[in-house]
Amino acid sequence: MSLKDLLLQDLKDAMKDGDSVKKTAVQMARSAVLQVEKDTKVTLDDDGIVEIIAKEVKKRMDTLPDFEKSGRDDLIDNLKAEIEVLRKYLPQQLSEAEIENIVRNAVSSTGATSAKDIGKVMQAVMPETRGKADGKLVNQIVKKLLG
Repeated sequence: MSLKDLLLQDLKDAMKDGDSVKKTAVQMARSAVLQVEKDTKVTLDDDGIVEIIAKEVKKRMDTLPDFEKSGRDDLIDNLKAEIEVLRKYLPQQLSEAEIENIVRNAVSSTGATSAKDIGKVMQAVMPETRGKADGKLVNQIVKKLLG
């Protein structure tokens, strides 16, 4: 079963079960996938869909601090629940040690020596970590190793 089919099936199940959080999260993810397909006139494969879902998770993670400042616990809990629903569609996330290992390999393969080479290293690392790790975390590790 493709990821797109799984999203549709989970949406139907969430509607039947009355799970509004799951329904909302899956609906937004499907909507984003369909919008990208419509805009690019390309049918996305599972890797493309994972990328879009990762962006949806990132959007929610980025808005979480704003919600925490507002003190609205209901919105915070809802947002965290949506993040958990969407993470189920993503591959297993890499640990910091695994990311650091990938970055070390990229540093040695690109011959990077200083902070000026961050772009080269990021270009080598991102295809391996896309959808499996947060870009900010990867960037921090690259800066730490080159700094």
